[in-house]
Amino acid sequence: MKKSQRQIRKEYKEKGIKTGKERYNIGVTILLILGLVTILFPLYMTVMIAFKQPSEMTNDIHGILSLPQHWSLSNFKEAMEVTDFWHSLGNSLFITLATIALSIVIHSLIGYVLGRSKKKNRIYNGIYLYLVSGMFVPFAILMMPLVKQTAKMGLANMIGVVLLYTVFYLPMNTMLYAGYLNNLPLELEEAACVDGATTWTTYWKIIFPNMKPMHATVAILTALGTWNDVMTPLVIMSGDQNTLPLAQLNFQTQFGTNYNLAFASYLLALLPILIFYIICQKQIISGVANGAVK
Repeated sequence: MKKSQRQIRKEYKEKGIKTGKERYNIGVTILLILGLVTILFPLYMTVMIAFKQPSEMTNDIHGILSLPQHWSLSNFKEAMEVTDFWHSLGNSLFITLATIALSIVIHSLIGYVLGRSKKKNRIYNGIYLYLVSGMFVPFAILMMPLVKQTAKMGLANMIGVVLLYTVFYLPMNTMLYAGYLNNLPLELEEAACVDGATTWTTYWKIIFPNMKPMHATVAILTALGTWNDVMTPLVIMSGDQNTLPLAQLNFQTQFGTNYNLAFASYLLALLPILIFYIICQKQIISGVANGAVK
């Protein structure tokens, strides 16, 4: 008589033998714990150093990881003065919000056109593959030509950075929007066409509002990449137009780095984007699940 899987698992459990699924779950759990430690350890170290005074810092591991003797916000206050925090924050907010707005409007439209047409027309499919392949081009290859072009066009400023970001995120966002269209039935557009709506009206009145989860996903991914980027503003913008991440370079001098102020400044730079992510985390999970799986 054949034994059922439940009986086999029961016998294995009584004998202390792990099944393949149990061993797999244990392995996954260990990997998740290691990943959690990898993320939390640097964050813990950053917080500890940010609240310490320079006199509490020593060269051994205890001096780095131990709790501060006196919790103080003086490092944060001085870091805000050194980085011109509010000015740098304003620049970062302008660049990030402008990039998000342009990306949602332009990339969703391109994703709609290519997503609906690439299965019917080889030319559109070729254009789609060409745009998506842009994700594999490293910024280092494009850096010098872009620096010269933006300087000649008078775009060595925040506007130029916003336009470059809009182009940089075009491949990824187009792929996300085109994939998300699989969730929207063609019957919606066919019904609108029967009612006399143009393609333009159909897109803005029906398709665009129904892509809200993907809009949230694109906004999050674009905001994270734009906010944390240092290289593009560093090589493109001139003058004192610092973004918040770029202002962190003020702590690196020829005499070394003031780690207490630097780490306090890192936490200040992290706070806005962290709040933004916490508020929108449900939308990004929903958008990725619906758009990337299909």
